Amino acid sequence: MLNPFKRTYTEDELKVFEFLARTQFFNHLKYAEMYRFLPAIHYRKYSKDEVVFFRNDPSQALYIVKGGIVSLNVDIKESFETIFKVREGVAFGENSLLDNAKRIYTAVVESEEAALMVIPNYAIKEIFDSSPKVKAKMLTSLAAYYDNRNHQLFSSYRNSFGFFNLSQMFE
Repeated sequence: MLNPFKRTYTEDELKVFEFLARTQFFNHLKYAEMYRFLPAIHYRKYSKDEVVFFRNDPSQALYIVKGGIVSLNVDIKESFETIFKVREGVAFGENSLLDNAKRIYTAVVESEEAALMVIPNYAIKEIFDSSPKVKAKMLTSLAAYYDNRNHQLFSSYRNSFGFFNLSQMFE
């Protein structure tokens, strides 16, 4: 039997949900849970070499690439080293899901143009405060993301043993 009170979504909303469902941090949310984010999503275009944010900036938003390429860079002395390139459907600025976090890398547009979905941290916090279930699902995804990154870090360290002292990470 059809529920006459069940919310229906527009075609545009469904397209956003389908996109978000393929994105880390949103892939365990139901459409009704994703719906809470719709008013908070801003669409922004960036140009080549434009900085999205710098290392040590306050983590004020989560970004999802709709089109283009953004390089995530670590600054070493006077230069930058690209640690990862994010493409369509990939979220970055993930520590904006945490309170009072600062950026750990610099994000720079590498393609001629990049289209990004931007979700401000204050909106994420409001959604988390009003929906512990959404918060739990997204923070579980964040923990899995960080766990995967730790595995990659330790694997890289084993493969390049002797180039740096991993114990410095824990000091």
